[in-house]
Amino acid sequence: MAHDEIRIEELELLARVGVPDEERARPQRLTVSLTLRLARSFAELGDDLARTTDYAAVCEEARRFVAGRQDKLIETLADEMAAHLLRRFGLARIDLELRKFILIETRFVAVRITRKL
Repeated sequence: MAHDEIRIEELELLARVGVPDEERARPQRLTVSLTLRLARSFAELGDDLARTTDYAAVCEEARRFVAGRQDKLIETLADEMAAHLLRRFGLARIDLELRKFILIETRFVAVRITRKL
């Protein structure tokens, strides 16, 4: 089985996420990094966009997905985003890291998950 992957690093998102209501009142900056494993190897794509996963479409879908949500936990947002993208793009596997920039004494807080069909 092929292990070819598409990586998207630190896509910026605006999301309403946080435990207190005040934190969810305004969208805040998050970043997501994705590793997408396709159902076929790159050698099988025949240089045809229609046979691969359009990474620009993945980015747009991730932005659209988070824009309509209000979650308390980044864990919930990460889990549901991964499941949505996995189904929407017919991926074999997705690795997702979601970063939140909320604690001033840290660079970021992150969650990582892996989901597969």
